[in-house]
Amino acid sequence: MIDVRPKRVRVVAWVAAVAILAVFAAVATALTGSIGEGNAVFRPGDQAAMIGLGVCGALAALAFGRPRVWGTERGIRVRNVFATYELPWNVVRAIRFDHGHPWAQLELQDDDTVSVLAIQAVDKEHALVAVRGLRSLHAAHATAPASTPDSRS
Repeated sequence: MIDVRPKRVRVVAWVAAVAILAVFAAVATALTGSIGEGNAVFRPGDQAAMIGLGVCGALAALAFGRPRVWGTERGIRVRNVFATYELPWNVVRAIRFDHGHPWAQLELQDDDTVSVLAIQAVDKEHALVAVRGLRSLHAAHATAPASTPDSRS
């Protein structure tokens, strides 16, 4: 079994989330009193709303650290930022990680592609090891004899 998550993107996502939350918290503490010659006054509810926006922004940044890919002898499961794909090996034609591309892709039998955001070029050797492992699982399935309906138990 192979279980891969991106390394560098997760670090950047956490740093960005902390920075976003810190900036919004700083702005929230600065929102006090009147804004000058008007009737507008910042209240504690406005400060709480600003912190809430910071939490939402931080969660959005953390979503980019969500991608993950699992490979087993039965198939591959790809979780990207918003979508998850579960595919048996027989629908995967190839696992591509072309030079100059930011992440790996699954080339499917129906000529469609699925991006694998968990395997990113910026992770260098970590990404290469992951692609090699997935390719070996894919090749093992391709060379395995096809099961017949009678051979199931």
